[in-house]
Amino acid sequence: MPTQTKENYLKAIYFLTTSGEAVTVTALGKSMQVSKPTANNMIKKLAANGWINYEKYKPLQFTERGELEAALIIRKHRLTEMFLVEIMGFGWEEVHQIAEDMEHLKTEELFDRMDEMLGYPTVDPHGSPIPDKEGVFDRKSYASLSSVGVGGKAELRAISDSSVALLQMLNEKGISLGTKFTIIKIEEFDKSMVVNYRNAEEVSLSHEVCKRLMVDETTYSVRVSKDLKS
Repeated sequence: MPTQTKENYLKAIYFLTTSGEAVTVTALGKSMQVSKPTANNMIKKLAANGWINYEKYKPLQFTERGELEAALIIRKHRLTEMFLVEIMGFGWEEVHQIAEDMEHLKTEELFDRMDEMLGYPTVDPHGSPIPDKEGVFDRKSYASLSSVGVGGKAELRAISDSSVALLQMLNEKGISLGTKFTIIKIEEFDKSMVVNYRNAEEVSLSHEVCKRLMVDETTYSVRVSKDLKS
């Protein structure tokens, strides 16, 4: 049975894998904020449990069993976040740490009941996909607001960085999932954007913020790039 530490490593490997980054011992150690020897020691334990395939000097790869285990941990986390927001009235900026604790609970019936009460949601409060009980994600293809050109229109669908500071700033500006932006101007110097939304006055958003706001590309009338890392 996975320990909490092992589960955290499985999650880290999953997120590195889905980011497209090669999952090396060095990358995993950096993600977990531990030394390379510490990460290497845990990798051997995960391999012994049958969750990853490990060969020296080669990127780590999940086994089918390991990938499912990681997806189900993420499922518990994101269902908890959704439950806290939709049923208990927490803000989307308040739920991450609570979900970090609850994702390690082994009472599957609790999460099944959450899922049922919520109406089987496919995304969490930040727009990230919630895996089903088979570990399958319903992934959507979004691009960053920073890739939309002047005159373009886009609807906010997800936040790529759900840090408390960013979410609090979005709260202050009245920005949430479903907000529809019109791009008024892009500053040449720093690529910050002047946008209009909800019939509000024009608001300036930094390039760093715009990179983290994932929008529905089907609503674009003008688009300059699909590079999410722009």
